[in-house]
Amino acid sequence: MGFQHQFQFAKKYLHYYFTAGNRHDVHSPFVYALVEEVLRDKSTPAAFKEVEALRVQLRQSRETLTVTDLGAGSLTGAGNVRKVSDIAKYAAKPPKFGQLFYRLVQYLQPQYLLELGTSLGLSTAYMALAKPGAQVVTIEGCPNIAARARQNFEQLHIKNITQRTGNFDEVLPALLREKPRLDWVFIDGNHRKEPTLAYFEQCLTQAHDHSLFIFDDIHWTPDMEAAWHTIQQHPRVTLTIDLFFIGLVFFMPEIKVKQEFVLKY
Repeated sequence: MGFQHQFQFAKKYLHYYFTAGNRHDVHSPFVYALVEEVLRDKSTPAAFKEVEALRVQLRQSRETLTVTDLGAGSLTGAGNVRKVSDIAKYAAKPPKFGQLFYRLVQYLQPQYLLELGTSLGLSTAYMALAKPGAQVVTIEGCPNIAARARQNFEQLHIKNITQRTGNFDEVLPALLREKPRLDWVFIDGNHRKEPTLAYFEQCLTQAHDHSLFIFDDIHWTPDMEAAWHTIQQHPRVTLTIDLFFIGLVFFMPEIKVKQEFVLKY
């Protein structure tokens, strides 16, 4: 990440930090309950300790992987050979977001979950552990990273994750035909506007009124911010919650006037 990009990103975060609302700014019963019961939940289930112990191992690992980067990862200036420790430090979502996913899965009880961009599988693990009876499918573009994630799932004894490897553009259409519906979609792969919007439109074909779509790094670049604003304006989208590093998208038809919240997390 170049200095100019870092500086602009930090400026955006400071603006978010000082202007984002809290539960007192929320006039939606659904969002108020979500803030109270999910965002403000400080409990630490046993699963958190297991995943975080794995994260510590990965951050201390001396392994290297040859990486096929199909997204906009070039912003980090990383080459083809990457240390597992660097991927765990810089590419994996911080613990609080994996733990938020765990709480959201427990709260919303999705059955069919899809993730675009497995990385080392820490977020995937949080989703799967929150509801062992759910079906979690995760797609990773790089075969070597996918193989390393598989080891992580085995170490955590997770049985409800199905992995697919390959370019999202090629893997996603066939996968969508196999699923009866999508209750949850986490898009964390190709951090560019056009592909992000394309995956959003494709996944919409399997979405329903109570699906949740989560987008990663919505303020990462002006390009991603443009994608986020386009998603917010989509006619099927009735409610969005901007948590700065991620955005939550809901389609509930009972919300008659489009609602957009920026909340501190």
